[in-house]
Amino acid sequence: MRVFLTFALLPSLLSAQAAAENKDYTELDRIVAVVNDDVITASELRQRIDTITQQMRQQRAPLPPLPVLRKQVLERIIINRIQLQLAAANGIRVDDETLNQTIRRIAEQNNMTLGQFRGVIEEDGFSFARFRETMREEIIITRLRQRQVDSRISVSDQEVDNFLANQKIQGNANDEYRLGHILIALPEGASPGQIKAARKKAQQILDELRQGTDFVQEAMAVSDGQQALSGGDLGWRRAGELPTIFADVVRDMKTGDISDLIRSPSGFHIIKLMDHRNTDRRIVTQTRARHILIRTNDLTSDEQARALILELRERAAGGEDFAELARTYSDDKASAVDGGDLGWVEKGKMVPEFEQAMLTLQPGQLSEAVKTQFGWHLIEVVERRETDVTEEFTKNKVREQIYQRKVEEANINWLRKLRDESYVELRL
Repeated sequence: MRVFLTFALLPSLLSAQAAAENKDYTELDRIVAVVNDDVITASELRQRIDTITQQMRQQRAPLPPLPVLRKQVLERIIINRIQLQLAAANGIRVDDETLNQTIRRIAEQNNMTLGQFRGVIEEDGFSFARFRETMREEIIITRLRQRQVDSRISVSDQEVDNFLANQKIQGNANDEYRLGHILIALPEGASPGQIKAARKKAQQILDELRQGTDFVQEAMAVSDGQQALSGGDLGWRRAGELPTIFADVVRDMKTGDISDLIRSPSGFHIIKLMDHRNTDRRIVTQTRARHILIRTNDLTSDEQARALILELRERAAGGEDFAELARTYSDDKASAVDGGDLGWVEKGKMVPEFEQAMLTLQPGQLSEAVKTQFGWHLIEVVERRETDVTEEFTKNKVREQIYQRKVEEANINWLRKLRDESYVELRL
């Protein structure tokens, strides 16, 4: 049984055939890199290569040559190690209880108990103790990035309005693009010589791509981007989620097109438009409902609250004004002043028990007594409608797109700065 985990966590063992092919695996353990005051060993690198190799084989993805794979994986370990060192310096920790809850959620997502989940991990030849520590490291890095980068990003209403007003430039908010990406990186404060050399290398790669070289294989072999091992695949992204430097280029490209060189502070980029699609308008069913809530407390037992709701139901069904009953009896003071009116709501906005009861009612119909975490409810559906919420949905989507784009760009710059400011000695 296969467990679905993040890219870095899929447990695996390199096949005996592959181990025989790569003689490096018979060497004794040694230091392959020094990162500030820490080291990365050959066994650690080998273990990570084994994991990624097995995953790529399961996905039937083409494997790059071992020297290329080793270089890409080592760089990924270095970046992670630098982040973990910074997290430790900032006192970011993950306790065992938080770690256990996270692993329990992963098990539930795979429809397993924690015991079954552990069994699958160990059957695949992966130490569960090591799996736990890898998970802990991922959570730590996520918290570090949230503190150092994500929390400092904001999106103003003006930015959303500007994006929507310039859709012809930025691309329609409902357009989605799948891009391939190759980056030839430059260090921060690169010299003219370094820039010239990087540009020459990037141009040579671009020429080879336009002569028919496979983009995926080339990205695996030469790209300095974070998605290099995935063939440079950035996945599906809406127009607003694209890096700013790509947005103007992509709108003029057709599927299969390869861009000219794109210069940014991080280096020279080449992108390929792998695919393009447009999402539909968003029509939702909205329900306008009102309710009466009776909470349970030290003075009102659960049985008494339910009995009062049933009594109020009889009175409302007998012709008494629902709004007046809500004003008099409801413990939901926010809605009571409006006669219990909750306004227009769509699916997913209310707690499950309330929503399930509300959606089964026809306009003008009263519910039975409904219990939720808040107490006992009497619900009446006033009316129901189909509503086009594309504009509101689009604004929210654009806000999220802009935020994600800003976060990604900030993360790339932040990681590049961390890497440039760290002492790294390669000993491969």
